[in-house]
Amino acid sequence: MMNLKKGFLAACCVLAIGFLHAQNTKPGLYHEPFRPQVHFSPPEKWMNDPNGMVYNKGVYHLFYQFYPDATVWGPMHWGHAESKDLIHWQQKPIALYPDSLGYIFSGSAVLDVHNTSGFGKNGQAPLIAIFTHHDPKGEKAGKADFQNESIAYSLDDGKTWTKYSGNPVLKNPGIKDFRDPKVMWFEASKKWIMTLATKDRVTFFSSLNLKDWKKESEFGAQLGAHGGVWECPDLFPLSLNGKIYWVLLVSINPGGPNQGSATQYFVGNFNGNSFIPKNTATKWIDYGPDNYAGVTWSNTGKRKIFLGWMSNWLYATQVPTVKWRSAMTIPRELSLQEVNGDILLASKPAKEFDALRLSPKVVKNAQVDGSLNLTNKFGQLPKQFELKLSIKEVKDFSINLSNTVGEQLIIGFDKARNSYYIDRRKAGESSFNKDFAAIHYAPKLSASKSIDLTLVVDAASVELFADNGLSVMTSIFFPKKPITNLQLQANGSLFTDLEMIPLKSIWK
Repeated sequence: MMNLKKGFLAACCVLAIGFLHAQNTKPGLYHEPFRPQVHFSPPEKWMNDPNGMVYNKGVYHLFYQFYPDATVWGPMHWGHAESKDLIHWQQKPIALYPDSLGYIFSGSAVLDVHNTSGFGKNGQAPLIAIFTHHDPKGEKAGKADFQNESIAYSLDDGKTWTKYSGNPVLKNPGIKDFRDPKVMWFEASKKWIMTLATKDRVTFFSSLNLKDWKKESEFGAQLGAHGGVWECPDLFPLSLNGKIYWVLLVSINPGGPNQGSATQYFVGNFNGNSFIPKNTATKWIDYGPDNYAGVTWSNTGKRKIFLGWMSNWLYATQVPTVKWRSAMTIPRELSLQEVNGDILLASKPAKEFDALRLSPKVVKNAQVDGSLNLTNKFGQLPKQFELKLSIKEVKDFSINLSNTVGEQLIIGFDKARNSYYIDRRKAGESSFNKDFAAIHYAPKLSASKSIDLTLVVDAASVELFADNGLSVMTSIFFPKKPITNLQLQANGSLFTDLEMIPLKSIWK
């Protein structure tokens, strides 16, 4: 009977891999309307939070919340994709399926180098996934402890996973929202630290073996934004001028700066027990409406590479894509900068993104007095591109990206508000949700008297990185025709250097 079961499972695995391969090669896949060309998206069905992001043996693993049976949220699985360069992704079979303990909600993954868990064999360090088991029956019954933390391990570099027989490893003490464990190795104390979202705060736990956990402290009940439940935290160190600071990310839904979902952050110190913020003002890693639940890859050394879910719970299940729903942001490199005595988190496209850049078209010292049509200089815009502007003096300006049917996405700077903005009110389809067509703002955080701006424009998204990554915005939009025209507008005379860089598609 066991041999028959093994044979059946093996046949299922072969069929699944063949099915995924067929998905990746059949005509038209990854070229549907609105399909991102420089962002990761699943071949089909529903995706949300990035999960289990870990780097091992030259491979970046991306797991993600996945429902394989529909394009709306459902019983959560962990989907899986791999990349050797953070840019080109190969889809893998589903890693974790729901079971008797519940759905597989968000979490993280680590390389257990010292085999503290005891799961390693023959010198093979295990990969350990730490995730939330969400019991839908307990939730329906009105229980408060329907979310618990569990683990699984892999001894074949993430290809297959075995759930620990002693799950859950951290039981819920009676907190309705008790989820999204992000685990890291704290070298100074030789222990694992779990940062867990616990309703309106984060709670830190520690473990020597990833199986037995004890509570260390809580943070945030009276600090930060509290317009909604706290989710998907992350804790990691970054250095600035030779000093180590600790960064704590916390996603919140709702309560973002531009409605709905968003991710706030705190900078401070962590001693293995508690987190002490340097400044208690609310800060956001991205002011746009469409960057949520983002976390960093583990096991990347001093580099901290961030990836977010490029959507918003206000309308994520309603957007007008057909075969799939949602994509991830481009991978972003995180760093710290000091501005007026405060330590701020900056993010820019990861260096690996350079590989997609084709030959640029450059205009030096262009004068914009009223308006300047750049389509005449650059030609029709490619399907996906990067646009860089270096503006010598802070003034009102706008970048008008439009198509042949009159839709336009407007990105600009409002000097009176000292803010960048993205206006998608006329950028395409928006009837699916009353809150979608809007203008969103991000403060200019840099003290510089000039502006540098980078836009990454894909089929249905724009990512704005201003002033060396201090002000960041992500916004999706759904034009009926591709964006092809570019025009600059300014109040008074404005001088700028421009660079338009076509981008190669990451899909064959």
